Amino acid sequence: MTLDRRRIQTLDLAADSDTAWAHLRRPELIRRWYGYDHDGLPAEIDRVFGSTVRTLADGLRRELEWPDGTAVRLSPTGDSHRTTVTVERPSHDGLSHYDGVRDPVDEKWVADIHQLEFALAVHPGEERRTWSAVGLDAGPRQDRLLDRVGLHGVRGLPVHGHLEAVRPDGVHVGGRLVYRTELQFGLRLHGPSDALLVVLERPSVAHEANGRIDVVLSTYGLDDDAFATVAARWDAWWGVPARS
Repeated sequence: MTLDRRRIQTLDLAADSDTAWAHLRRPELIRRWYGYDHDGLPAEIDRVFGSTVRTLADGLRRELEWPDGTAVRLSPTGDSHRTTVTVERPSHDGLSHYDGVRDPVDEKWVADIHQLEFALAVHPGEERRTWSAVGLDAGPRQDRLLDRVGLHGVRGLPVHGHLEAVRPDGVHVGGRLVYRTELQFGLRLHGPSDALLVVLERPSVAHEANGRIDVVLSTYGLDDDAFATVAARWDAWWGVPARS
């Protein structure tokens, strides 16, 4: 029986096939783009990319396939230094986690594959450190969180357009819109570390009138002190409670 799949993302990676494949198979390379830093990330990588995934590496074809029907495929572009990655997911028919508006697995793969593209294109060979805030209150219609942090302009910005926001401390934060979908977007932020900001929106449900927002900032080349400064500023900017 042929599985009915949907193509949810196709991107051109700035890497040859061997390098791109290694970033899908080697845990130390996967953590340079997958998800965000937390205590359980190594176990999550092992669970997702470990023994449950079926691999195929046959000549030019390189594929990963998961029991839930997700497939990630690499294919040549005609340029030996570039590789196309495609993510496919099964039809929504019968999926219990799909509420008709948002498929959380779809959304995570879209975000992660854009993180992979950024890591290979902008920071190849570099280790990543992330700041994240998950489950932030999106706020009521008249006081949305994205408006408060200065990112309301994303709604009308064309992909590759420039956005500038102002933090509460008066510092301007500028970036280029890398991608945007109905429920998420990515900004390449200007600055010494050339970071990527990914914002995912979770629409409201019956018990959460305002909805939620997940934010991940991927940074590179920051030492402990510099990263601590960044984290403190972003906590203040997004209204994140004091962390233990």
